[in-house]
Amino acid sequence: MMNHNPAISVLLLTLLGASAIAADLPMTGSQQPPEIHFEPYQFEARSGETVAAERGTLTVPENRDKPDSSGIELGFVRFKASVDQAGPPIIYLAGGPGGSGTGTAQGRRFPLFMAMREFGDVIAFDQRGTGLSNHIPECRTQHRYPLDEPLTMEKALPRVRQATEECAAFWREAGVDLAAYNTLESARDLDALRRGLGVDQVSLWGISYGSHLALAAVKVMPDHIDRMVLTGIEGLDQTVKLPARTDQYFSRLQKVIDQDPGASTVFPDLAGLMKKVHAQLEAEPIRFTVQDESGQDVTMAIGKTEMQLMASFSIADPAGAANLPGMYALAARGDASHIGGMIYQYLRRDPVSFRGMPEAMDIASGISRERLEKVRQQAESSLLGDLLNYPMPQLIGAFGLNDLGEDFRSPVTSAIPTLVLTSTLDGRTYPEAAAETMAGF
Repeated sequence: MMNHNPAISVLLLTLLGASAIAADLPMTGSQQPPEIHFEPYQFEARSGETVAAERGTLTVPENRDKPDSSGIELGFVRFKASVDQAGPPIIYLAGGPGGSGTGTAQGRRFPLFMAMREFGDVIAFDQRGTGLSNHIPECRTQHRYPLDEPLTMEKALPRVRQATEECAAFWREAGVDLAAYNTLESARDLDALRRGLGVDQVSLWGISYGSHLALAAVKVMPDHIDRMVLTGIEGLDQTVKLPARTDQYFSRLQKVIDQDPGASTVFPDLAGLMKKVHAQLEAEPIRFTVQDESGQDVTMAIGKTEMQLMASFSIADPAGAANLPGMYALAARGDASHIGGMIYQYLRRDPVSFRGMPEAMDIASGISRERLEKVRQQAESSLLGDLLNYPMPQLIGAFGLNDLGEDFRSPVTSAIPTLVLTSTLDGRTYPEAAAETMAGF
């Protein structure tokens, strides 16, 4: 996530502009550059602001490991530099996985995209399987979780596995090679984009999963990255976060609560409250009446797993975390008025469905046996168990996919100048993990 702090914006812009050099340097390497097609494009932000831009497309192999692989079209939007002496193009890499670069540029970061043009062309890139680069049809299965009993992983995972088998067949029939949707292929796409642009170097701006992709790009194209800005670091071996570090996050959240006299009086021990609610729900689920899509009243049971999943969603952003204590306080009183509708909407209303790219990317990045064992051990006593990253590690090996292996997850070492932004109140990527990942820089 990006904090709209002017000082951070200055740091970001300074780093990217510090070594401005002419952008059309000669290409290196022997690969034939892909042809990029540009057309004028009127870009409109959700704020209503508009700017003249260019929409670009290039075709790359879907699976570079298969000589007969079909091609896929990648799309992006380029905002031209606002100065004559511009540095290398700046490529934005969205988080998720599954976020859209062009979609992000339409939102609250639009002013930052515009400000960066002082130092080079800014490219809102849609990674394969997202936004303008998505040709994977969503797979909506027939598998549903029953509403009248609480959700548990023991009961849910067999349904989810059946759903993954159904979707694997669905995508094969649609001609999608899901094994090609991994971070390594996306990093190769970045190099193809660079070559298509006719430049020797690019700068990378990656957020959350986007930082994960940027780190992979350091291995794929180390001599062709000028500098990087990485926010909310997700290292190549950190797809599945350690539950103990999530507990440390809640300790930091408690310190913020303690700074407010009113809040600290009501919530003197948030972790204790969460444990109490989880125990209550495990012993006796809350029954809640909700209207289904046809307008009929149905009774839904809310248990411990639903609360842990909603907490996982909430702490992805400080604004969501601000609602977390109240959500648990109501649940402690057996009141589902605040959370019942959200749980129905996000977890229970629709059948099991998959988008393809997010799941394939995470499965491919994978987790080592050693880290998986650590996750399982820590999950036994952690506030959110192993659900923070759901559906990982639960979907390891699903869709018939293998991971990229230990070489892919090995530490990154680099001399590329890199600005790292990390947040104590980011509940999904943690300062300690960022320090580990950046130790080789």
